[in-house]
Amino acid sequence: MTQKLSPSGRRRKLARDLATAKTPSRRAKKAENQRLRRAAKKRGVKLDGKDYDHKDRKFKTIKSNRGNDGKGTKKEK
Repeated sequence: MTQKLSPSGRRRKLARDLATAKTPSRRAKKAENQRLRRAAKKRGVKLDGKDYDHKDRKFKTIKSNRGNDGKGTKKEK
């Protein structure tokens, strides 16, 4: 589901999202995720529909990882 943004709002959001994705912590997490995912695939682990959880340090379903294990994202910090 996409947000209903004006063209100028869409450009501003794109710039904000890109700036967030390029922060050192996000880049480090992405690099770690890629390393671990490649290694797990090499070992033969099934990763369909899974994301790496940096807090619990394991692969979880996308739903539980991005939803903070059912607690919602507002309480996550």
